[in-house]
Amino acid sequence: QNAYLQEIRFVEIKTDSARPITSTRDRAHLQRDLQAWLKQKLGADARLGELSAPQGNGMSSETLLFDLQLREDGVERSLRCVARLPPDAGAMPVFPEYDLLKQFRVMQLARERSSAPVPRMLWYEADASHLGAPFFVMERADGDAPPDVPPYVFDSWLLRADPADRRRLQDSAIGVLAKLHAIALGPEDLALLRPREAGTTALARHVASQRAYYAWVTSDGIRSPLIERSFDWLQANWPRDEGPEVLSWGDARIGNMLFTDFEPSAVLDWEMAATGPREIDIAWMTYLHHFFQDFTPLVGLPGIPEMMRLDDVAATYEAASGYRPRDLEFYTLYAALRHAIVMFRIGRRQAHFGEREIPADPADMLPHRAAIEAMLAGSYWDT
Repeated sequence: QNAYLQEIRFVEIKTDSARPITSTRDRAHLQRDLQAWLKQKLGADARLGELSAPQGNGMSSETLLFDLQLREDGVERSLRCVARLPPDAGAMPVFPEYDLLKQFRVMQLARERSSAPVPRMLWYEADASHLGAPFFVMERADGDAPPDVPPYVFDSWLLRADPADRRRLQDSAIGVLAKLHAIALGPEDLALLRPREAGTTALARHVASQRAYYAWVTSDGIRSPLIERSFDWLQANWPRDEGPEVLSWGDARIGNMLFTDFEPSAVLDWEMAATGPREIDIAWMTYLHHFFQDFTPLVGLPGIPEMMRLDDVAATYEAASGYRPRDLEFYTLYAALRHAIVMFRIGRRQAHFGEREIPADPADMLPHRAAIEAMLAGSYWDT
């Protein structure tokens, strides 16, 4: 019960009208410098509209939305654009590094070799002197994302939708994973995508990369016995057959997709792209819904309990791909573990900006500690 009360406090933070601090950059300076870069790249006629930031999703890279007017071959045209920058050091980044060129190349690859709705990539700029960091610009897609703040299971267009439409959204989102996982990867692609950590298999390398991430997050000496127990559980329950190594989107969830009429119109946020078994993405999409859904009874809301049921997701993915996912209880625990490391870092970030204090029990920095404990006990999916 105490763990659940801690989770409610987290929900109150996340649903507060004051959005958590995610950037310390000066928006006016970014406007000026991006305008200068666009004129240099596209000519003196290039005009930048006012910069804005998306609301409701995203806490890692800095995202800027803008309209661009330009002249090509004497003809005026307009583009709706998105610029992505790594977070500035003063924003206490969630991840230890942000490889913008890798993201740019992976999104190009996914767009060119699949029918998944990946936005068109426009330009990559490696020279940090323009905006203070490398950045890329892509075309902005139409559509709406199920929001994180407040969680879409609390109040959203998806919550209010007809159940048949919600089902269509779920099936089409899982279908996107099947399309991405079907991409054939050559040696250059593997060199781009594989985690640098050593391992004899794709899953071993992926888990090793998460151990390295956890070591970075805990370099201040504050550790999590629950996270470390979860790593031990993974090692003791390793799958016998990992299946093929595929492109793993990484942050594969419906909150990182745009939808138009309940069909995907954009696949976004590729910071966590790697290679690994298909189940890494499938389980992440499944568990991240339950991460939000688990809070709904605590605040007296129904949420969307019929979405992302484990067997249902597996059957839908098999119908779309011909591959039957396996060991999903292993992979959903791995998803909860990966998310726990992210939340462990975000807890420090909130403390840095005065939004919370570091609790006496480090496990209280994990809003889903009760879910992880239930998974370790083998009881989470019973209900």
